[in-house]
Amino acid sequence: MPAPPSRPLARLPVAAASADADALSQALDALLAPLARLAVAKGMPCAVVEDRLRQAFVSAARDTQPNLLSHRMVSRIATATGLSRREVTRLTQATTPPPRRRPVAAEVFALWANDPQYRDARGRPRKLARQGDAPSFEKLAQSVTRDVHPRSLLDELLRLGLAAHDAADDSVALVNDAFVPRGDTERMLGFLGHNVGDHLGAAVANVLGDGRRHFEQAVFADELSQQSIDATREVIAAQWQAISAALVPQLKELIDADRAAGRPQDQRLRVGLFSYSEPMSEPTVPSEQSASSVDQVTGTPPLKQTKKGRS
Repeated sequence: MPAPPSRPLARLPVAAASADADALSQALDALLAPLARLAVAKGMPCAVVEDRLRQAFVSAARDTQPNLLSHRMVSRIATATGLSRREVTRLTQATTPPPRRRPVAAEVFALWANDPQYRDARGRPRKLARQGDAPSFEKLAQSVTRDVHPRSLLDELLRLGLAAHDAADDSVALVNDAFVPRGDTERMLGFLGHNVGDHLGAAVANVLGDGRRHFEQAVFADELSQQSIDATREVIAAQWQAISAALVPQLKELIDADRAAGRPQDQRLRVGLFSYSEPMSEPTVPSEQSASSVDQVTGTPPLKQTKKGRS
């Protein structure tokens, strides 16, 4: 059988002929590679991922012109995305996905692990009575939400292996220092989408220069041994504990203050810390001439006295 005719390549805008186009292509390669690896590992076909990408393109184009008249919307989106009018019509008529569920169990965990009211003299999460006056798990859960019964939230933490219940004195205790629901693939994928999605959103906003400035900086080093990588983990974990312990109580106070002052509570915030290591593509053979490489990479202009490194 003769090979099917290939589709003509879409014409690129004038700006795409610049060096920015090459830089964008390289950035997309770096972003898409781990997504492809995840999809292949989970058995998701390329066609399904492609359809999600098309939907994202349509949503992004529509968001740039929110006041566009409906009878002009399809043509404008088709022009902006390179998709056919027929495909845009199909995608715009698709059912809107439900809003993301708020991870209430994660909020309870964060407050328990970081609020001074629920920490002992050594700064560790207290063992709490399951019911009763504060500090108890019942009051802790109710301070986060009254839409879910405290017992249901406790059952969820128990199911995820993050807390333990002592029936002898009816008390509960945290048994993990981080909200990592091992064995719960659905929830872990949810965290991946939320955390990486917001990180990428911050980086894209900084690149587009839409007036918002999001803090995004990193330190990069190579020519390390596995033993050195292991040595950094305790430092990273300690820094995250310090950030979390300072932020969670302050955020709760700010939320309460906004509510008391009657200010519009229409903003959300996510603050994170991550580390990633992997073998170098070309390992360096130790020698006296080899020089270490440690760069500070900034995704946004430094805030205060931060030195901008090579990127």
